[in-house]
Amino acid sequence: MRTALLLLCTATLCAVTLLAQSKIARSKPAANRPIAGPSAFDKSQMEAYVRHLFVWPPPIEITVDDPKPSPLTGFKEVTVHATQGEAHQDETFYVSANGRQILQASIYNITENPFHDNLSKINVEGRPSLGTPGAPVVIVEFSDFQCHFCKEEAKVYRENLKDFPKEVHFYFADFPLENVHPWARAAAIAGRCVYRQNADAFWKFHDWIFDNQEQITPENLRQKVIDWGTGTGPDAGLAALDITQLTSCMDTKATDAEVETTVKMGKALGIGSTPTSYINGRPMVGANPWPDLKRVINFEVGYQETAHNAGENCGCDVRIPKFGVR
Repeated sequence: MRTALLLLCTATLCAVTLLAQSKIARSKPAANRPIAGPSAFDKSQMEAYVRHLFVWPPPIEITVDDPKPSPLTGFKEVTVHATQGEAHQDETFYVSANGRQILQASIYNITENPFHDNLSKINVEGRPSLGTPGAPVVIVEFSDFQCHFCKEEAKVYRENLKDFPKEVHFYFADFPLENVHPWARAAAIAGRCVYRQNADAFWKFHDWIFDNQEQITPENLRQKVIDWGTGTGPDAGLAALDITQLTSCMDTKATDAEVETTVKMGKALGIGSTPTSYINGRPMVGANPWPDLKRVINFEVGYQETAHNAGENCGCDVRIPKFGVR
């Protein structure tokens, strides 16, 4: 009898113990289970939070991307897009696994150039350029022919790049801000039409249109360009251009797709204003004085002597070569 009672008590104790363990297990949240409540993975909640954070009320439109893997361990990457007419802005956030913490930061890989992400998005093929191919420093300027600050920055580059005859290769990229500059896109198309005919003539056009910015309107741009092309002044394009071809190119907007290519590239880089220059991938926003630009260029010239991770001989071109084709 005592043995039977002992076995019964032991079995009862085991059952009580198992029940208690089961309750404890159920009371603990799963390690990867999102905490109930507000979450940045809920797109409507994320939109509301970002609107409040940046003071972005309607009519600004907000879209939130699906989460994707991020370079930051334990976080997902979520990109928020804001648009209002032609204006746009992208903001990237890193969201913790439980959806509660949001981090906005620049993430660098010590094994790569700190501006590797920008460099990977910049394609200078087919862009008007000045300087030395193969230079250790590449400058890409995103500009708008109707932008006053772009006019000032253009003068800075044109007057001072001679200080670096072999060290810099400079590229011009159209980024017309159509929402505030009504003739900027048409001017960019015209500039590309000039470039199609003669690369050197483009730089005459570049200088002329900035110098005459105040006299140009959406209504007179076409005729102004034709007059420039048939003129005989020091900046005129007469010697190099077929005016009939130039006029047809402008009227049919034959180069609009070329302009759109650089606009898309600028948007991918997150450009929100002009001028914005990239010196070996380093963003320089606004009209910067020459001493500041020169300081960055000099630093990059010295840095690339050992780093070789930017410029045109960085070894970072991943395109498939086409032998025998320019």
